[in-house]
Amino acid sequence: METNTKCKICRRAGAKLFLKGARCYNQKCAMVRRPTTPGKKGKRRARSLSEFGRELREKQRMKACYNLREQQFKNYVNAILSKKSVIADLSLALIDSLESRMDNVVFRLGFASSRAAARQLVSHKSFLVNGKPVNLPSRRIANGNVVSVAPRKIGNAYFKQLKEALKSHKPPVWLALDLEKMEGKRVGDPTVEEAMPPAEIGTVFEFYAK
Repeated sequence: METNTKCKICRRAGAKLFLKGARCYNQKCAMVRRPTTPGKKGKRRARSLSEFGRELREKQRMKACYNLREQQFKNYVNAILSKKSVIADLSLALIDSLESRMDNVVFRLGFASSRAAARQLVSHKSFLVNGKPVNLPSRRIANGNVVSVAPRKIGNAYFKQLKEALKSHKPPVWLALDLEKMEGKRVGDPTVEEAMPPAEIGTVFEFYAK
């Protein structure tokens, strides 16, 4: 049921948002098998979007991709808009805010197959930040911070299997993964190009600026 729900979110958004981890990268992905809007037989006629509809669609794509509730996402955007006079690149500022979240960093390091799974792992205190347990998915990971698997979790079957899978994982350049220690360190800043957002970020700002 959960898989179907998340797949419908992608189909409704008209874009692959990678909400189901490994499933999104193979032929089982709904956007490969049936990339049509959910509905009767998936054959609803595509309608041209109004300006508001286009802005709403881009906002929904971005929000769903990062597994955020409306108020959470809105807070990130509004915080940047309130400082737009001193921010050189609004798109980059939003990407930095979203990519720096604890749950996203866990996902990018390969410790979870999706942001939703990462959020759950973080909430269960499966990770430490600079040696201290953290259970807040929204915690910002700053440059130099180290995210590691909690010692009490290392022996779990999940993390034992994960260590083997991580041998072929390549995190973004702003994160350094130490496979032996099962930890990652933020060593730079995320870029819009590497994050590959599923939406036009400028349009997202236009939606909230009205």
